[in-house]
Amino acid sequence: MGKVKGIAIGAVTAALCFVACSDSGSGAEGDFDFDYVGESSSSTGGTVSEMPLSSEFQIIPLSSESQIISLSSESQEIPQSSESQTDSLSSEVQVIESSSSFAPFSSSVVFDSAFYGGAHPVSSGMEPPRSSASEPPFPRSSNSEPPRSSSSAEPSRPQYAKILGADISRFQEYESYGTKIYDVDGTEKDIFALLRDHGFNAVRLKTFLSPKAAYGYAAAGCGQDSEAFGDKEHVVAYAQKVKKAGFTFLLDIHYSDVWADPDTQIIPERWRKVANSDAMADSVYNYTYDLMAALKQVDALPDMVQVGNEITNGMLRDLPTSNTNCWGDNVQLAPNSVNGVMNKQQNPNGIANTAKYLAAGSRAVKAFETSSHKIKTVFHIESPQNSTTVNWWMSSIIKTEKVSPDVMAFSAYTAYEHGTPDTWEKLISDLASSYPNLEFLIAEYNGGTGKNFYGFDGSRAKTHQIMEQVPRGLGAFFWEPASYGEWGSALLDWEGNSLRANEKAFDEYKILF
Repeated sequence: MGKVKGIAIGAVTAALCFVACSDSGSGAEGDFDFDYVGESSSSTGGTVSEMPLSSEFQIIPLSSESQIISLSSESQEIPQSSESQTDSLSSEVQVIESSSSFAPFSSSVVFDSAFYGGAHPVSSGMEPPRSSASEPPFPRSSNSEPPRSSSSAEPSRPQYAKILGADISRFQEYESYGTKIYDVDGTEKDIFALLRDHGFNAVRLKTFLSPKAAYGYAAAGCGQDSEAFGDKEHVVAYAQKVKKAGFTFLLDIHYSDVWADPDTQIIPERWRKVANSDAMADSVYNYTYDLMAALKQVDALPDMVQVGNEITNGMLRDLPTSNTNCWGDNVQLAPNSVNGVMNKQQNPNGIANTAKYLAAGSRAVKAFETSSHKIKTVFHIESPQNSTTVNWWMSSIIKTEKVSPDVMAFSAYTAYEHGTPDTWEKLISDLASSYPNLEFLIAEYNGGTGKNFYGFDGSRAKTHQIMEQVPRGLGAFFWEPASYGEWGSALLDWEGNSLRANEKAFDEYKILF
């Protein structure tokens, strides 16, 4: 999920986040990662000569054996009515043939995974802080009771065959504020132990390019000036904890300095002078490769990687204006030569551009697969209640442009009129028949039906139960278990600067075991 309209936030953040971000500021904080090329290795023209290359990286030339997909310029406008019929999509596509067979954690990507144009990393460099008045401004001292001692005996833990996951991207920030976490019985635990003890087995982390750049989520004046949680350095550090705790790890790459969602996909500052889609695809590839290499270096490679976040309307589409604020509102479309808007009227090449960027990011991910560690690529959209839009999007990217993920994922929020678990079960079951090589995932859900509200009606557990029933369903990730907002209520409650697990919320999941 990206930015949310009408969000209730903490007092300090509220005072700052709706102030327009400054035009000034460094393009990247700390060291500057190499994630673009001076000359496009896959382009027939155009350079990015204005952008200095980091001396810390060595460009590795494109292999002569590598093949690049020829992408169609044909595209269609997003259907608005669920009853409307999608126009037939056609294009001439040259694509590398791949096997139609599929196995879990194996590649079904239809392009080659040959290494090209990548750079070996040498050093490191959120969704908006969708908190509410229930979340205190930090730091604040805790007024909760002291923790009880943990038992020395290792407790038996529930086991679940599918993914029972949570996006805990903000918990690294909470830890920096000294937030303590207590289980339902008052025992102090870290978030990993608490989730594991309640049967959760997977973690999702989001990441941005340069959050402190102008118009980034942590830009000057946006309420998080001291530290840019969500950049490469932070996500690599937290990923090590995820892996050490034994969780399945989903990495969510936003390909922006600020929240990427259906409304806004702002091109990161360091890529705004890129002249054409081939050079932009090289930037996507090299950035993704650098990030994956940094994770590999600390033995924290993900099991799945989202190539983009909520890209229903395309990716790498927008540019900020002088009126753009910390939430990414008030933007303009980037030039047609680079923007990936999936709307024929706005850019006839937009679908092909988005497909090209998805292919580049997926190629970089697959470069890190080994025989013992398969990494699934994930494409993530929303609006699962609108089968017409979903079918149009998947047909455009997968069937017409011939760029396929291993996993198709959805944001599924009842409070945002995305439907109910029954809606999602029908959609995914139908898609599974049309796309026999795909697996399916709910990348974000809450179950709430209104602001800060969840009725404890069993729909959270049912979200997982329907993913057990659909063909090739992997499971689901609860979005930010300590955040309340328009999407619903949390799994943990704030008590001063401390968090306590909500017993009623966690008890609901017991039916899964």
